[in-house]
Amino acid sequence: MQSNARISPAEAGGKNVIAFLDMIALSELGPALLAASDNGYNVIVGSTPRQPVLFVSYHDHPRKLVKFPKLGISSTAAGRYQLLARYYVVYQKQLGLSDFSPINQDRIAIQQIRERGALHLIQSGQIEAAIQRVRNIWASLPGAGYGQHENSLDRLLVAYTKAGGGLASTAQPA
Repeated sequence: MQSNARISPAEAGGKNVIAFLDMIALSELGPALLAASDNGYNVIVGSTPRQPVLFVSYHDHPRKLVKFPKLGISSTAAGRYQLLARYYVVYQKQLGLSDFSPINQDRIAIQQIRERGALHLIQSGQIEAAIQRVRNIWASLPGAGYGQHENSLDRLLVAYTKAGGGLASTAQPA
């Protein structure tokens, strides 16, 4: 299966990392919203497949505050990995990014993964352990604890392998 992430496997740290990015995007946005947008890269929080709210320029994070009165929360999450505006400012400076383009969104997600000590786990196919390390970043991951919909580990592992990721062998030597 061809990846939908824009970053190359060489820059990302391998095909497993690309598959993990694709898995996160699917978990956060779902297949229909990914299809109704620029593969999620231009999605604003609160979007649905029937009513996608999309930004038109990658020049900067859209910084749109969306309120969810029924939940009592507000969010500025945007893009394929639903990055908050306040974190974009930090990563833009840290990574020397010129814009909120798709490849830079990929770079930020990888940096977030790296900061949680999960990059080597992904590269070696230890996906369940990696998800545990990064679940506080993405509300849709199992065990995130944000009170939002969380996808099952089984669903995520299927998405990851369909995206071309490899899993570490769990077989024990005889």
